[in-house]
Amino acid sequence: MPAPSAPPGERTWSIAEVAEEFGVTHRTVRHYEELGLLTPQRRGTTRVYHRRDRTRLALVLRGRRLGFPLEEIRTIIDLYDAPRGRRSQLEYVLAQIDDRRADLEQRRRDLEAALAELDGFERRCREDLARLG
Repeated sequence: MPAPSAPPGERTWSIAEVAEEFGVTHRTVRHYEELGLLTPQRRGTTRVYHRRDRTRLALVLRGRRLGFPLEEIRTIIDLYDAPRGRRSQLEYVLAQIDDRRADLEQRRRDLEAALAELDGFERRCREDLARLG
């Protein structure tokens, strides 16, 4: 998908500015571009980022923080541009949230079980150590 042209006078950002603002490396920004998640304009060899790119990068990073794989993030972002627009995106996102929540809740149960097992093991070790004097 070609990068959209900005209206005259619209603020643009360099890769350095975008990377610094979002706390990521230039390499990360270029990687998201290679995957088609960002589509900066090119002026020669210079990448020019517009508001749309910054919004998409924010969505990608939020999705990553929530544990979504990049392909799911791409689908969610691309749905925003689909004919049904926000409704299809929101329906899809809600289904993904349900799946992600179930996964995280299972992980929490697994962690709680592992911690309980560690607590019991630690207690037995301390008791054995106390008996040994």
